[in-house]
Amino acid sequence: MTIVDEPVADTGGFDALTPWAEPGWRAEALSWAEERLRAAGHEPAGRSAVRVRLRPWSVVAGIPVEGGATVWFKANAPASAFESALAGALPAWVPGQVLHPIAIDAERGWSLFADGGSSIADAAPGPDAWAAPLQQYAELQRTLAARVDALLELGVPDRRPQLLAGGMGMLLARAGGVDDAVHDAIGGLGARYAGWCAELAASGVPVTLDHGDLQDGQVFTRGGGRYVFHDWDAASVAFPFASLVVTARVVRDRFGADGPAVLARLRDAYLEPWTADGHTRVQLTRLAGLACRVAPIGQVFRALAPGRMFPGSPMDTRAVHSVAAQQALVAACGLLVD
Repeated sequence: MTIVDEPVADTGGFDALTPWAEPGWRAEALSWAEERLRAAGHEPAGRSAVRVRLRPWSVVAGIPVEGGATVWFKANAPASAFESALAGALPAWVPGQVLHPIAIDAERGWSLFADGGSSIADAAPGPDAWAAPLQQYAELQRTLAARVDALLELGVPDRRPQLLAGGMGMLLARAGGVDDAVHDAIGGLGARYAGWCAELAASGVPVTLDHGDLQDGQVFTRGGGRYVFHDWDAASVAFPFASLVVTARVVRDRFGADGPAVLARLRDAYLEPWTADGHTRVQLTRLAGLACRVAPIGQVFRALAPGRMFPGSPMDTRAVHSVAAQQALVAACGLLVD
């Protein structure tokens, strides 16, 4: 089999310079995937059928195997290369709740997975479709709270509240050209933000793994009302309720005027497992609100992390980061005062 020079590739409109463009890297990655597939009892159907999704931060290749199935190879940029090691550890820590990799190469940030099947996005979810997955996800987080040290050792980014307290000042220093209005707004919120972080840190709710991008396309359905969570490249060790930020955005976008009421029900479903630690619903609701105000600064840190893009990407430049920092700070500031 020979590698096609120009495979079908989805760039998503990004001007992404990725290692897939390098023939040597491409050959090595596909050979690794094929060897691991054969070792697992799968015969690749041919490289000409490979389909590739290229982004400045990851390469994902769908590799057909004989019998009609597709397996998925993923290579991460340096800042998210921890995902492969994390994906290798999670099946033992939360069995049956995450996809089990066919193979990983933690040193290179490579992973290989069978297809996850149907996601809750495929079912055109109604307003309450998130309730059961969110409750299961909360239980997953509660289990993984005991693994924080191990998560950090794997390289999962540390965004605990006590470390985010000084975040706005650091971001202002990094974001050249931030206008006076943004600077004054964020500077004025600094003390309040630090107070929110301190309250979260002292709440008694343990930090744990935050998926960081919990959308319905990354939650796969299983029988018996169970779900499998996948795609951990945006993960961090954080206050758990920060996970609601992305889910809230999805709900608001999808359900329009009904979004706030739907979101309140889903928030309550997510918070229910956390009442087992003795916190009242009122206490947990307040903490959820604080976590959603604190989390955007952590997301800005992720967006601007060194190595977020593959080396040499046109997007991985000081100028672009400066613009991104200002835009992200404006968005974060809006959430903080909302």
